[in-house]
Amino acid sequence: MNIFPIFLSIILGLNVLLALAIIFLERRDASATWAWLMVLLFIPIAGFVLYLIFGRRLSDKEIFTWDKKSRLGLLTAVQEQLKAIKEDRLDVQHKDIIPYEDLIYMHLKNNDALLSQNNEVEVFTDGQKKFHALLEDIENARDHIHLLYYIIRDDNLGNRLADVLIKKANEGVKVKLLYDDMGSRLIKRSFKRKLEDAGIQVESFFPSLIPKVNLKINYRNHRKLAIIDGKIGYIGGFNIGDEYLGFNKKFGYWRDTHLRVAGEAVNNMQTRFILDWNHASSGDIVYEERYYQAEPTGDVGMQIVSSGPDSEWEQIKHGYLKMILSAKEYVYIQTPYFIPDDSLLDALRVAVLSGVDVRIMIPNKPDHPFVYWATFSNIGDMLKAGATIYVYQKGFLHAKTIVVDGKIASVGTANIDVRSFRLNFEVNAFLYHPDVAQLLADRFHEDIVDSTELTFKLYQSRSKWIRFKEAISRLLSPIL
Repeated sequence: MNIFPIFLSIILGLNVLLALAIIFLERRDASATWAWLMVLLFIPIAGFVLYLIFGRRLSDKEIFTWDKKSRLGLLTAVQEQLKAIKEDRLDVQHKDIIPYEDLIYMHLKNNDALLSQNNEVEVFTDGQKKFHALLEDIENARDHIHLLYYIIRDDNLGNRLADVLIKKANEGVKVKLLYDDMGSRLIKRSFKRKLEDAGIQVESFFPSLIPKVNLKINYRNHRKLAIIDGKIGYIGGFNIGDEYLGFNKKFGYWRDTHLRVAGEAVNNMQTRFILDWNHASSGDIVYEERYYQAEPTGDVGMQIVSSGPDSEWEQIKHGYLKMILSAKEYVYIQTPYFIPDDSLLDALRVAVLSGVDVRIMIPNKPDHPFVYWATFSNIGDMLKAGATIYVYQKGFLHAKTIVVDGKIASVGTANIDVRSFRLNFEVNAFLYHPDVAQLLADRFHEDIVDSTELTFKLYQSRSKWIRFKEAISRLLSPIL
């Protein structure tokens, strides 16, 4: 008996059922729906497996929860700020914040992102300087160290960090280290063991229940946070590894953006870490005052905004949209990947066509080929609209930065791509201060010296082979 026709019929039947589920039950974005239907059509067996690994949505059940005391305090403060904005009585340090109260309101309403206005911010664009400062702050820790990174390498930098953490643990400092299971998949068991032997708590986010098989591989904790003694926080694009110091020959100099924060915004960064830790670990962190020791300092306004596939709204993307549509003079964007959805593309087009100076800077080399070619496909649309495009030549550009009119900015972990908006767990600092925004704008101008401008004429001269790669990558971009 020939069972092949029966097997084929079963596979095709499953494909049809899965296609119906994607269309009618999961309520996906139309572009992602069509992308998955194309995968199922052209590679029915492998496509089914790929969907099980990469295509399934997370449960709607809330996965980040904490105890009532902290939650009640947070919600009360959020409601107070929302009411103050509605009644036009928000107490602001700088009048420059007032035009952006609608952006602040949106983050409060949809993300419980408290506005704090008493922060000091130091901007790092060089890995050597960032990690020198981070390791020094860790050396000075007295109570606790909380670290969350997407990638941690078992290399020179990773081991330098491990040695400092072990030293502090031996001094009685409580150390917790959380990493993404997919991003840090190359970590050796011996690396983790030496940390645990020193009393350091180490956890991975969405770990594989079966070795080498992880059905949540598509949902990655892309956040990078460091909180020391509840007083100092770090947030931005740098991971832990030698390439972030510029020691990888393929990428060369690593251009990123990271913030060192002191002030009450550190409390909000701490809460984000604790929520992530409590999901990943069986040993939950309970509310203690010692985790919230941030002292008011400086006058930088800031909101810490999170997003992820567990959320109903794409909070960080919505923040980007509001920033772009508020622009009167310019929008500067630095991103390693430029794969926006239609709403973000439309916002940028509207800005350009309204006379806003839109400038976008991307890297000159790929770390993910399909994403790179999808980026260049979308860049063509922006060139047609009249945006200015720069290709960074000094090394690899990994910064995730938006600056609007020298007044507001966003720095964090979210790229301008569908993955960051819908699939990754991300965290960004939205900054409301002209000095910080202008500093970031100045850094953008400095990077122009190390970039080449991609004109529409140059873009049109690319080969048919490159155009083909762009077309395929753009087709797959909703599920990359």
